[in-house]
Amino acid sequence: MTQSPEISLTQSDRLFFEQADSKIGRAEAERHVAQALAGRDDGELFLEYRESEQIALDDGRIRNAGFDTALGFGLRAVSGDVTGYAHAGEISDAAIKRAVSTVSAAASNQGGLVGEPPAAAKTRLYTEVNPLQAMSLAQRSALLSAIDAYARRDRRVVQVTASMFGEWQAVQIMRADGVRVADFRPLVRLNVAVVMESNGRRETGSHGMGGRFDYSHVSSETIWKAAVDEAMRQASVNLDSRPAPAGEMPVVLGAGWPGILLHEAIGHGLEGDFNRKKTSAFAGLLNQRIASDGVTVVDDGTIPDRRGSLTVDDEGTPTGRTVLIESGILRGFLQDRMNARLMGMAVTGNGRRQSYAHAPMPRMTNTIMLDGQHHRDEMIQSVKRGLYAVGFGGGQVDITSGKFVFSATEAYLIEDGKITAPVKGATLIGNGPDALTKVEMVGNDLALDPGIGTCGKNGQGVPVGVGQPTIKLQSLTIGGTAH
Repeated sequence: MTQSPEISLTQSDRLFFEQADSKIGRAEAERHVAQALAGRDDGELFLEYRESEQIALDDGRIRNAGFDTALGFGLRAVSGDVTGYAHAGEISDAAIKRAVSTVSAAASNQGGLVGEPPAAAKTRLYTEVNPLQAMSLAQRSALLSAIDAYARRDRRVVQVTASMFGEWQAVQIMRADGVRVADFRPLVRLNVAVVMESNGRRETGSHGMGGRFDYSHVSSETIWKAAVDEAMRQASVNLDSRPAPAGEMPVVLGAGWPGILLHEAIGHGLEGDFNRKKTSAFAGLLNQRIASDGVTVVDDGTIPDRRGSLTVDDEGTPTGRTVLIESGILRGFLQDRMNARLMGMAVTGNGRRQSYAHAPMPRMTNTIMLDGQHHRDEMIQSVKRGLYAVGFGGGQVDITSGKFVFSATEAYLIEDGKITAPVKGATLIGNGPDALTKVEMVGNDLALDPGIGTCGKNGQGVPVGVGQPTIKLQSLTIGGTAH
């Protein structure tokens, strides 16, 4: 059962200020925050303790195992659009004093619109129990060995890689107005990859899953066997694949993980900092049509246990469900506190940072296209010749122009209204704003990704989620290798 904010703060104080080796008390920290932020528009002291562990098996042997702890703080002072930021890998009176001096010099008093404190979180979205304490190294090693043995029942499997990752992050956010927020964040993930060989050809398949819960959600036999089966299915499909065609053609994107294209090609362009600075392809288009009528996109950080969800963001603001696009009309942006204040817009709870060593910025949580009315088969049957893409790997996007390139890890030809041969080497090339206008059908089969997403921006990585129903685009450029 999740705990009240008061209990969480009490536990947080014990962790940061009341340990035998604590180097600063809460009262001293609050005085430093008040001094650093006096006359400033906004800012906070962000305290973090993090435990993380990983273990990886390759070809029947444990090749890598590690455990790490991190403790530190970041102090931020904001005046206008100027930010002073200092951090240290210890939480002590001396270190925070030095940080106060640094941020005071970087963010002189030039503001004038003091930000309102964040509202209190009403619900907690995940367990606060440390998942690293629930499963021993020996148990995790045994699980990975079982995964290896299960996959090798198929004689085509020549290599198995499996790994488990766990993390527990405790944060406390202190503001000059006296508001304090604490959060305890679990995160786990299981990954499986196999290599299959048949008739001299080798192909790979992989699957991962995770979220903000303990290891029991990925270590049950039913769950991990399903992950192995999916990785093997993908590898088997790829063994029968042919070179992908090239050219412009209709594309049907599958439900769930293909929402990563939505995240990269569109979501980043709807973050507040890019729009305030007018470097986004969507800048200046608020309340204008930017997509087909059936396209509605939300960013929802409130879904329980999801990888991208947060009870509060890294500025202490409760996350929310922000409508970005409503029936094709641009309705909002993702905002942290600074950009919302400078743009005169509401804070959305999207201020996120990788760690105490990084200042927060507007970031996505779980970015989702909502259901439409069409059935997947209806979309497939409407295509004379095209591509059905259900899995994606790496990709690139230019925020200013909206241009993107994505590699499909699992895709099929559509011929005469039927899914036919699997293809390999398909690359989807397009422009985010243009692609939104080419959505012809939106399916009724909304699915979320299995909990594997990590988003990079300005050198910072944070866990995120994506989702969408099956959608049909009128056309995209496909880069392929078929002659």
